Amino acid sequence: MSSEDEAYGQVAKSSLKLKGLGGKVTKKKRKKQQEALEKALVQRPPTEEETRNNAAFSLDVRTKAEVAFERSQFKRLQDKVLKRAEKSHKQRVEDFNKQLDKLTEHNDIPKVSWTK
Repeated sequence: MSSEDEAYGQVAKSSLKLKGLGGKVTKKKRKKQQEALEKALVQRPPTEEETRNNAAFSLDVRTKAEVAFERSQFKRLQDKVLKRAEKSHKQRVEDFNKQLDKLTEHNDIPKVSWTK
């Protein structure tokens, strides 16, 4: 038995301490965010002339390919919206039903009935 006692001599005999239970939880104070919010509330909105000057000096860091991609993406989105707006929901359902009627019957789901 003494060899067993020696084997466990290094074991800590205190209770298990969990992080979330008990003890004080200190949170970092967010002074920078509060100061930024206060500045945003106090700051007046820029005039039209200031916005024009800022727009003239702001640089577009996108490449030509990125600009062209965004333009084409926007155009595709507009086309998609216009295409969806051409038909009402009722018309789309009617077209779908016509398409289903044109399909052959082997695509239909067979009726399963145990009583008949």
